[in-house]
Amino acid sequence: MAEGPRLSLHVPEPEVRPGGTPDFSKVPIPRAGSVARPPVDVDPRDIRDLAYSIIRVLDREGNAVGPWAGSLTDDELLEGLRHMMTLRAFDARMQIAQRQGKTSFYMQHMGEEAVSCAFRRALEPGDMNFPTYRQAGLLIAGGYPMVEMMNQIFSNAADPLKGRQLPIMYSSKEHGFFSISGNLGTQFVQAVGWAMASAISNDTKIAAGWIGDGSTAESDFHAALVFASTYRAPVILNIVNNQWAISTFQGIARGGSGTFAARGLGFGIPALRVDGNDYLAVHAVAKWAAERARKNLGSTLIEYVTYRVGAHSTSDDPSAYRPKEESEAWPLGDPVIRLKNHLIGKGVWSEERHRQAEAEVMDGVIAAQKEAESHGTLHSGGKPSVRDMFEGVYAEMPPHLRRQRQQAGV
Repeated sequence: MAEGPRLSLHVPEPEVRPGGTPDFSKVPIPRAGSVARPPVDVDPRDIRDLAYSIIRVLDREGNAVGPWAGSLTDDELLEGLRHMMTLRAFDARMQIAQRQGKTSFYMQHMGEEAVSCAFRRALEPGDMNFPTYRQAGLLIAGGYPMVEMMNQIFSNAADPLKGRQLPIMYSSKEHGFFSISGNLGTQFVQAVGWAMASAISNDTKIAAGWIGDGSTAESDFHAALVFASTYRAPVILNIVNNQWAISTFQGIARGGSGTFAARGLGFGIPALRVDGNDYLAVHAVAKWAAERARKNLGSTLIEYVTYRVGAHSTSDDPSAYRPKEESEAWPLGDPVIRLKNHLIGKGVWSEERHRQAEAEVMDGVIAAQKEAESHGTLHSGGKPSVRDMFEGVYAEMPPHLRRQRQQAGV
């Protein structure tokens, strides 16, 4: 028997490595306003093309164009701009705090602010997000106090989670923010389960699951799609494609599917891709998906095409796996600058007012940081009580925990 060719594996490679010249010329960017807006009750089979295009509202001149425009008023857009500016300033101060040893760990949102800030404005009170660690904008745009977020980051005496979670892994039922899990992927299927429970109980609240491009390779991602499609769960399934997992480019997890949104097609779920750096487009798509869920039309899979400008975390050095200039070459620009330019073009904002707002926002963030630090930081000041580790585990504390608490002397 003749010997055939030796078998080999295909290992996807990024377009460029450190030291090379970034090139996004192969990333197709549709003209703003060119993608149709289907009715919410559309048959998923009729919008398969939306899983391969990118929904955009803001054009290169900052104008809002096309059928997805018009979902927000000027005042709402100004508020959204301030939310993104606040998140960026919050990031800057907490990054410095980590370098100063006031906390052990931090993760920035630079370049991705529009995704969570705009999405949050499409939800209603009582809806529940199952986020990853890069959706703090859901809290900021939802009115959660920055001081509480900082207390959790510093693990101080006022930490609402009593030191039980890693920094930046927030939790707030009242603000629709389910406890973050460091094991990414788990929250995707949990969001579907929560949405199914809401439907079973004949409630009106919907859920939103969040996952990054890298974590779509986890089995939980596929399990969530199975249950969401089978039971038409009232859930929005969000994939934040920021091009990089902790050190591997998005092609490793995407495989041969072409886009992450395309994976929804095999499950019969409507799948859309949206410009994640376009605040108006993100909000419009989120509202479309939320309306679909509330009308018992089932789930929607959304891929947000964006870029992680900073490191994966304070423990990461991105210069080891991507060119330093890559973020500047990203063709979809900066979400804050794009919304600012849109509002200036409409005559409701100006460069001077923007500079003033930046100073005001930073003053507010610094004031919140000073208040949080008055309760302690990682290496100084007050800490949660050791007694707290025994509380809140069971509705009624069992005898073995009572004994352990007594043995600990607390």
